[in-house]
Amino acid sequence: MIQALSILYFLYVLVKVYISVMQIGYVARAKDMPPVLMKPSTWMKSARYLISTERVKIVETLVDYALFVFWLAWGLHWLDTVTWSMDPVWQAAVAVDIFLVVNYVVELPFTIYQTFVIDERFKFNQMTPDLFIKDQLKKGALTLAVASLLSAAVAWIIVNVPMWWFVSFLLIFAVIVLLNLLYPTFIAPMFNRFTPLKDEKLKAKIDDLLQKSGFQSEGVYVVDASKRDSRLNAYFAGLGRAKRVVLFDTLIEKLTPDEILAVLGHELGHFKHRDIYKMIAMMGGVLFVGFYIFGNLPTSLFMELGVRQSPAMIIILFLLLVPVFIFIFMPVISFVSRSNEYAADRYAASQRPAADLISALKKLVDENKSFPKSHKLSIFFYHSHPPVIERLRALGDKSVCDKEGKDEALKGECSL
Repeated sequence: MIQALSILYFLYVLVKVYISVMQIGYVARAKDMPPVLMKPSTWMKSARYLISTERVKIVETLVDYALFVFWLAWGLHWLDTVTWSMDPVWQAAVAVDIFLVVNYVVELPFTIYQTFVIDERFKFNQMTPDLFIKDQLKKGALTLAVASLLSAAVAWIIVNVPMWWFVSFLLIFAVIVLLNLLYPTFIAPMFNRFTPLKDEKLKAKIDDLLQKSGFQSEGVYVVDASKRDSRLNAYFAGLGRAKRVVLFDTLIEKLTPDEILAVLGHELGHFKHRDIYKMIAMMGGVLFVGFYIFGNLPTSLFMELGVRQSPAMIIILFLLLVPVFIFIFMPVISFVSRSNEYAADRYAASQRPAADLISALKKLVDENKSFPKSHKLSIFFYHSHPPVIERLRALGDKSVCDKEGKDEALKGECSL
């Protein structure tokens, strides 16, 4: 059984590295083509940023594989031994926290390098070391607090409930929904300052757009995203009556009011089509299958690992292998998400002039230095949004496709 899991994880790593290698090669060739949607300098810079990020991702994937081998070959047995005398519920909370801390320490250098080397080099990072440390401490404390409570709860269920995997699934799924409800009003303000939108003219237009779409929110807020990052974004957060509209301060600075309304029209498309609920339901289905599998692991696996079949070891095995499990479902999740994006674009174009959304998308690509082209494998597995060229074409923008035949970088992407 260990051999089968090891082969599965190795294949997972192999596929991830292969996709990154294909992406690097594709972008390296595409950057020498005539620029699309960007100035030549931005085109080259965004390509180099993507290549740099993918290279780091390869190294991180290989380190994750080494960490997996460590846990399987020695770490799980050590963890089980040092928590041997504890009550099963307490053991789960302590062992899971140790597992998460070790993984965090191993992965932290990559976060630091991405933020203070790559993002700094390409003028994205606005974060100071002091703010970075504060963020990490807050995230760490929040993660460990939630992990301890959930691990202890699941451990108690495993010990006391016959169909523990099903009840545990219901608990974790309920917590996911609860966190979505709490995020905008309790969690997000721990990291950013949210202030009501002061531009009364823009606010009146946004309120009118929301009213026409039947979207009820607790307000329109501006978040001080620029203290960490220079990229632009906007989103709706929360579920039910806890929903709020959030605009990055960088978005307000760079986009016109009509373009901002177009971006919000796109987000309203997700609301009208209930995409958030659909995605939560889809993730719930994936989670259900995962709990079923891990709820029926053979005893022989734990014997091979040299550990007890305790709640702590069951939970940690789940955490160890869940990235592989989710990766298997990623093509389906990404496909559905991309379809939702097209539908949201169509809704936005039905509420506001399509030209406003087209203009906004072009600015977002340029300001965020988002290289507009990707290898098909990368799109297939990872992209929750379609390539911006395809989105523009679907919105009726002919300025991109008119270059076909003159611009080799567009061939095959603008063909009708």
